Amino acid sequence: MIRIFLSLFLIAQILVAKPADINASEANKTESNKTKSSIIEANKTDDQNLTSIAVEDLKKQILAIDSSIKDNVWYLQYKNYQTYQELIKNKISLEKELKRVKKADEKESINSELRVVNEQISLLGEYENSPFTSMLDADELTSYEKIKSPLGILYALSYIKQIMFERDEYRVNLASLGTLIDRLSEKKNLLRSILNYIPNDQNISKDIELIQVGLNELRAAKATGDSTYQVYSTKIEDRIATVRSDIKVQTKRAINVGIVIGFIIIISILMKFIAKKSIKDNERFYMTNKVINFINFFIIIFILLFAFIDNVSYFVTFLGFASAGLAIAMKDMFMSMLGWFVIMIGGTFRVGDRIKVRKINGETYVGDIIDISVLRMTIYEDVTMITTKEHRRAGRIIFVPNNYIFTELISNYTHSGMKTVWDGIDILLTFDSNYQKATYIVKNIARQYSKGYTDIAKKQMNKLRSQYSIKSPSVEPRIFHFFDAYGIKISVWYMTNSYATLALRSTISGEILEAFRKENDIKIAYPSQTLYLKEKDDLARHVLQTQKHETNNEAKEELA
Repeated sequence: MIRIFLSLFLIAQILVAKPADINASEANKTESNKTKSSIIEANKTDDQNLTSIAVEDLKKQILAIDSSIKDNVWYLQYKNYQTYQELIKNKISLEKELKRVKKADEKESINSELRVVNEQISLLGEYENSPFTSMLDADELTSYEKIKSPLGILYALSYIKQIMFERDEYRVNLASLGTLIDRLSEKKNLLRSILNYIPNDQNISKDIELIQVGLNELRAAKATGDSTYQVYSTKIEDRIATVRSDIKVQTKRAINVGIVIGFIIIISILMKFIAKKSIKDNERFYMTNKVINFINFFIIIFILLFAFIDNVSYFVTFLGFASAGLAIAMKDMFMSMLGWFVIMIGGTFRVGDRIKVRKINGETYVGDIIDISVLRMTIYEDVTMITTKEHRRAGRIIFVPNNYIFTELISNYTHSGMKTVWDGIDILLTFDSNYQKATYIVKNIARQYSKGYTDIAKKQMNKLRSQYSIKSPSVEPRIFHFFDAYGIKISVWYMTNSYATLALRSTISGEILEAFRKENDIKIAYPSQTLYLKEKDDLARHVLQTQKHETNNEAKEELA
């Protein structure tokens, strides 16, 4: 605009100038030319500044594009491919130059460069062919095994998730390729804009050519990838439809199995309700409830086994081999399960029975069975003679493994409906006591307080004789006399309640003691000492006698 304005201004000056002034204007012509030249130079400077600013702005945009695509996997792949091609060209050039040169030092330098180039080529050997072949290949679909039981539903859902992830991953890669193409196209346009300001810049022209070659490669790869994705996506959709069909079938099957199991549970609950109404005995109801639970559990296990396992024979074979190893590693557990089966079938022990269990180390426990599970019996420890003498505590819950019935001694105080056991009391009298009178008193007291239990025992014993061969079924109180080292021992035996032996023992002991106190000729032996005061020569004999009495007293304490 400035140049046009100056031109018009000069033309107007010429047209309006007077003839008289022609010489003056010729005189000023040189000065005007100088002014015009200075203005043109100023305009050129302004144009150069504007061009420089525009070029710098374009270069900043190009740098931003380079920064955004530097981590793009497709761009990195193509750059490596370009680097490989450049190395091949450099290798050919070096080989030609090696044939041309004659000097040894120059040949050595070229050979050194050639070795470096060959090493770089070997490192980038995978980029010899098309750079995008491996990235455009879609992964083969993971093999799918048709699910044949409801247990495979989770596997099928996981399989669908996996192949959908693979498809999405391929789509994301293609989107990344499209983004790279757009950014390179934008960069090419920016370089062309720079070339308009700097027409003779060969480097920019070369960059445009390289970008165009890259765009051609990338667009061809994008077209191939799009077609591959369509085929790959179609395969995945077909596979997903097949898997969902299998899931639908197995879901219906699982619902049917659930309905059957629910029906069985309802039947078991109904049976328990009927048993509770019809069975009044708590022990019988407890055992019936256990049997119903056991049968219900195994029916459900068999239903699940045949419904969820494709080939039951394989499962049985596997269990055969597995059980061989487990039988050794878990011997005690299997023995306990077998013991539970024997207990349930044989009826040796029942819930409510009072038993005595002896461990290998000799410890003994007495208590009532409160539960019988597959692996153990649970007993509640009561106050008995054993707890008073050995443990000095009671009321503990003791767990007895069922395998103890094969290896340890377990006594049942209430087997087969028996509610009574024999219990006995030993009394040591002095040698000068009237033991016959003492025997009569003790026997009457025992008969009096144990009469009720004796009658119960007679009825129970008659029932027991139908199951076992019992030679001596007498349950009347029994009394025995024995010579002891330090007196006469009277041992009385009587029937008592299996669950309360200490109570009757305490009552009978108190009555015997009161009866003996009323008799002058009956004396209970107890620890005593005798002191003899005679001549000194009998001192040794006195000492021996005293020691003997002390020994006797200790023995009497044990007997008492």
